[in-house]
Amino acid sequence: MSYLFPNQHVLHQSFGSPLSPRARTSPVTSKATPFQARPELYAAYSVVDDAKNKAQKLSSEAQQELNKASQAAKPQMELYTPTFYAAATFGGLLACGVTHTAMTPLDLVKCRRQVDSKLYKGNFQAWGMILRQEGVRGIFTGWSPTLFGYSAQGAFKYGWYEYFKKKYSDLAGPEYSYKYKTVLYLSASASAEFLADLALCPFEAVKVRMQTTIPPPYTGTFDGISKITAAEGVGGLYKGLYPLWGRQIPYTMMKFASFETIVEMIYDRLPGQKSDYSKVAQTGVSFTGGYLAGILCAVISHPADVLVSKLNANRKSGEAFGAAVARNYKDIGFMGLWNGLPVRIVMIGTLTGLQWMIYDYFKMFMGFPTTGGAAPPEEKK
Repeated sequence: MSYLFPNQHVLHQSFGSPLSPRARTSPVTSKATPFQARPELYAAYSVVDDAKNKAQKLSSEAQQELNKASQAAKPQMELYTPTFYAAATFGGLLACGVTHTAMTPLDLVKCRRQVDSKLYKGNFQAWGMILRQEGVRGIFTGWSPTLFGYSAQGAFKYGWYEYFKKKYSDLAGPEYSYKYKTVLYLSASASAEFLADLALCPFEAVKVRMQTTIPPPYTGTFDGISKITAAEGVGGLYKGLYPLWGRQIPYTMMKFASFETIVEMIYDRLPGQKSDYSKVAQTGVSFTGGYLAGILCAVISHPADVLVSKLNANRKSGEAFGAAVARNYKDIGFMGLWNGLPVRIVMIGTLTGLQWMIYDYFKMFMGFPTTGGAAPPEEKK
């Protein structure tokens, strides 16, 4: 009955040390008798491994079904259609209008310190003085023209940026638009801001005069517009247009080009693709890229921002633009062009980060991908 029991070599292979030379050598076997079992029909296997493989298979199938369901539930919106440009326009209106209005207390102190650097010693001291002298309402002086002006500017800026980016990309072709994508971002953003400032300028004139004159000369936006046009004509609303272009066009070029580049760099260093991340993660990347871009924007556009505040506050009727700039520069000097820069860095960094976060979240809500980075052109076959 020896054929019913395993021989010594089988026992040694099953329970002996794998380092033993005997375990690695095959025994001298004789031809099997008709009474011996056929080992190939009874191969040993691991129950744990079998269960693990089945679990992995089920998990893979479940993940595939989840991906199919997610893709089916996600609205497939086509890019560069009227719906896309409408979403970009409204998203820009929300992003800029809400954030700039929320920053009115910071903007108020910044503008007053630019016009008169000796007026306040610091931001908290300034808010304390304004609160005591003008009340809570005084801290939000200029909120109304800020809301109207920057809502209009944001709508024009983001909507036209998406349009010009597509237009210039088509003119250049996929290969050159990817190779010179930074030039594409700069050109599209400059074109968009040129038009956006035409919408912003009248409200900016009212805002600056309300914030830099104590007490404010106007009760609100439309009261300011009517009084300025009555005294100076429509041109009075646009006398700060050239310095506004000088401030906003470089600012916007830096804002869009640096944001697109920074976000692309962030995703390049993260595992997986952008589409692998949740909405919260993607908007977090948008805020980070926007904040870093905002710091660069604040520095490059600050001298022009100071001149905008000065010219809107004290440019004389009929005075030539060049003469007004020369007179104000003589009064404040080169260092005066940097008055209020630390405040503006905090303000613009936070502002730009929040704007991109709101804008990209709204795009995702509408079924479009977030902004940031250009896809490489398809290889020609």
